[in-house]
Amino acid sequence: MGAVTTVQVRTYLVRAGRLDEWVDAWRRLIVPLRREFGFEVHGSWVDRETNAHIWVVSYDGDRSFAEANADYWASPQRERLGVDPAEFLVGEQIREVEQVL
Repeated sequence: MGAVTTVQVRTYLVRAGRLDEWVDAWRRLIVPLRREFGFEVHGSWVDRETNAHIWVVSYDGDRSFAEANADYWASPQRERLGVDPAEFLVGEQIREVEQVL
């Protein structure tokens, strides 16, 4: 049996006035590193009314999403990015979803 693809929809609530700065850093720094670690980023949206950043990420490697995510966060590459989500984010919701179409 092959690996199961895990897909997450992530909604980040961003500090007032920091949405564009967050999305710029996320796009330039975080997305390429996520891809380097075997994740795929399927799309990203902003909801300016609620100061939210929504994105869809998946992983279908040999390990679980949680294991790959832990490796990503523990990596020296992630440390060197210099982007601390706590500086930008005031809340998050992460939902694991299944594709039906």
